[in-house]
Amino acid sequence: MAAVIEARSVWKIYETAANRVEALRDLNVSFDAGEMVAVMGPSGCGKTTLLNCLSGLDDLTAGEVFIEGSPLFSSGDRIRTSLRAEHFGFIFQSFNLIPVLSAVENVEMPLQLAGVGRTEAREKAMQALEMVGLADWASHRPMELSGGQQQRVTIARAFVHEPAMILGDEPTGNLDSKTSEEVMQLLFRLNKEKGTTMLVVTHDPEIASRCGRVLHMEDGRIVKDEKSEEE
Repeated sequence: MAAVIEARSVWKIYETAANRVEALRDLNVSFDAGEMVAVMGPSGCGKTTLLNCLSGLDDLTAGEVFIEGSPLFSSGDRIRTSLRAEHFGFIFQSFNLIPVLSAVENVEMPLQLAGVGRTEAREKAMQALEMVGLADWASHRPMELSGGQQQRVTIARAFVHEPAMILGDEPTGNLDSKTSEEVMQLLFRLNKEKGTTMLVVTHDPEIASRCGRVLHMEDGRIVKDEKSEEE
């Protein structure tokens, strides 16, 4: 069975007249269905660039990424966009919710962009909000929600189209310790219940130790790929 996602000989280089930055350097890695993977490393080591390149948000300088065996970058822009929309969900540190939309409208947006009918999109969005414990807050706009509630809306939006992989870039970075724990407990639960592969960038060693696998990055490379003691 093909990996959910695989990067082969991936390079990402940013060049200007004065500088050359090798953000990712000949990177090879794959992820199987249901894995919960933490990505750790110092600031500037390439963690966010890794997420962006795996999902096709950023172009590659060299190499290829395969989504369930299908090439992401050599398939053309239309197919690349379709693969990203179908196979990935995103959880951001800053939530990235649209302030003028209600919680349920934010959650249903990926479905509407994918051409799902209005009634079905609303039903699935409400089910996703129920999954994260926010069905009673569906009509509230982001500014009427706490930080933890906003992140739960983001999680519902990431899961609503049942993607193969969730990418989280410091998903608890803007939350206090108690709310951070609640959000991570939710992600761990959904990982087990849904079997969705998750790749989470974090600076928190406690969060990493509770994931099944930990990638350590330095200078654009994965320098250690280990199983967590608590797997």
